[in-house]
Amino acid sequence: MRIAFVYDAVYPWIKGGAEKRIYELGKRLLKKGHEVHVFGIKWWEGPAVIEHEGMILHGVCKSRELYVEGKRSIAVAIIFSLKLFNPLVREKFDVIDVSVFPYFSCFTVKLVSLFNKSPAVYTWHEVWDDYWYEYMGKAGFFGKMVEIGVSKISGSNIAVSGWTQKRLQALGVPKKRISVVPNGIDLQEIYKLELEVGKHLVGSGGKVYDIIFAGRLIKDKHVDVLLKTVSLLKADHPGITCCIVGDGPEKKDLMALSNEMGICKNVEFAGFQEYNALIRKLQASKVFVLPSSREGFGMVVIEAFACGVPVVTVKEMYNASQGLVEDGVDGFTVLLDASSIAEAVSKILQCDQCYDNMSKAASQKAKDYDWNEALLKLNNIYEAFE
Repeated sequence: MRIAFVYDAVYPWIKGGAEKRIYELGKRLLKKGHEVHVFGIKWWEGPAVIEHEGMILHGVCKSRELYVEGKRSIAVAIIFSLKLFNPLVREKFDVIDVSVFPYFSCFTVKLVSLFNKSPAVYTWHEVWDDYWYEYMGKAGFFGKMVEIGVSKISGSNIAVSGWTQKRLQALGVPKKRISVVPNGIDLQEIYKLELEVGKHLVGSGGKVYDIIFAGRLIKDKHVDVLLKTVSLLKADHPGITCCIVGDGPEKKDLMALSNEMGICKNVEFAGFQEYNALIRKLQASKVFVLPSSREGFGMVVIEAFACGVPVVTVKEMYNASQGLVEDGVDGFTVLLDASSIAEAVSKILQCDQCYDNMSKAASQKAKDYDWNEALLKLNNIYEAFE
């Protein structure tokens, strides 16, 4: 089959969950004998069309800043959708898989699908619905209408989680038109790194960090609440350690806050880490805390599970990662406040038996999210169009 993925951000130039999903599934589709193309913004130097690790990458427009003042640029999304039509319509594909966000490209894919009679699949990483008003204020009405518009034109949909599937149904999309193909992880690579890390771990219980967070440092992630959590825990655990992996517009303020709270010696701001380095830090940690109010999936939760690390996340309407955590089994889901998170972390850290049980449960759950399992589901969806 000739398969096209459409998404403005392209891995490895842009490293996010949606980009990594396309990259990992694309590699595995190649091994199955399929021809894989990716249509995105031209982030690379040289020709607009290049081959990268066997996949054909099409740069449909020049690179631009995706974020303006911490928010996705509407102008860039529109430009990408307009520039996408010509290079995409010139090719004939057996299936076009478009990542729904940032929406406008979905209408272009629909047009190309009608022109070329190529089946289109719409992959939903998250559904915003009323969150648009939090994100854009009154102007969020237009964002919500665009999202609903995409849900009306999408005949075949893929949701990356059961959580997203339910939210998509709430928009009025029939369940029979939605397949769930979760994000995944490379378990073999993680296990290989675990053997390497195990030889070098130091500290109490063979761990370097008590708490770890990984993600973009933006307001939605609520890392300030995590810092308050560390401050509370420090009263009973003076030597508590926390590693914050990631960069973003909030970093400077968060570092200043840690100084104000007197926890700068307890908190390490590790910055952005390449994938293997991130996995090593997860493997060297006891508890992963994700106080995010908005997650389309939360791939780093599964990565933490694969490292045998229990997860504490929060009960927020737009946080899909809470659907990955079984409360009291492989972690906890709690209210978004420092005292609730601190209590959950303490339960894990203070009871060796609890920690061991949760760690084993987390490792077991991770086995359900191998990329090869996701590939089988995706392949069945694509082949149904043949």
